[in-house]
Amino acid sequence: MTDTPTTSRNVSLFATCLGDQLSPDAVHATVTVLERAGCQVTFDPRQTCCGQPAFNSGFWQEAREVARHFLDVFKDAEVIVAPSGSCTAMVHRFVDLFRDDAELLPRAEAMAHKTFELSSFLVRELGVTNLGARLDARVGWHDACHGLRELRIKQEPRQLLAQVQGLELVELKTCESCCGFGGTFSVKMPEVSTAMLDHKLDELQMTPIDVLAAVDSSCLMQIRGRLERRGSPVRTMHLAEILASR
Repeated sequence: MTDTPTTSRNVSLFATCLGDQLSPDAVHATVTVLERAGCQVTFDPRQTCCGQPAFNSGFWQEAREVARHFLDVFKDAEVIVAPSGSCTAMVHRFVDLFRDDAELLPRAEAMAHKTFELSSFLVRELGVTNLGARLDARVGWHDACHGLRELRIKQEPRQLLAQVQGLELVELKTCESCCGFGGTFSVKMPEVSTAMLDHKLDELQMTPIDVLAAVDSSCLMQIRGRLERRGSPVRTMHLAEILASR
């Protein structure tokens, strides 16, 4: 049985670049989950990137231009929800980008307060943990870095997964270890990136699971590619895809 949310919200979906280009199923599942939680979901096609690639590469002026567009597109949104901890964390970083801009700083602060990662929004804001999902699988969870370290998201995904019928959550010793993606880091330092991920995936040889799940499509892209190259039968799923399963 699905939880009854404490309140219904009008949600603007931020699909994110990777969601749009590489993980559309996770984006569609996010809409399904939010609607099951009683939300009215809208999507503004003018949206683009949050500016994180430019920001992390040191191109702050270019990041400001992208962030300014984000502020314009979502200025009338009541709540913004993204299926990504890293992109949500970047929106919160708009405050740093516009620290010296008296006009845009208040808008950046307001935007940060109304932008949420999916699991955090469901559990903390709506009080929803049971979405009536079912998935017969042993699932390992990956705590994506931005969600864990910047947004302090740890228990929320686990609370949601605990209510999925048929799902057995397997806690991995390396659940908090970085997958090595880091955006442009994996491109600039591929050997180090791969070594970091192999350290994480080596545990799966001793801890059988069916699915390795996370809330960031960027991490899942990195993990999925390496699992395939290693010939592993483990598949990856976004949290939203699990919560939308029936």
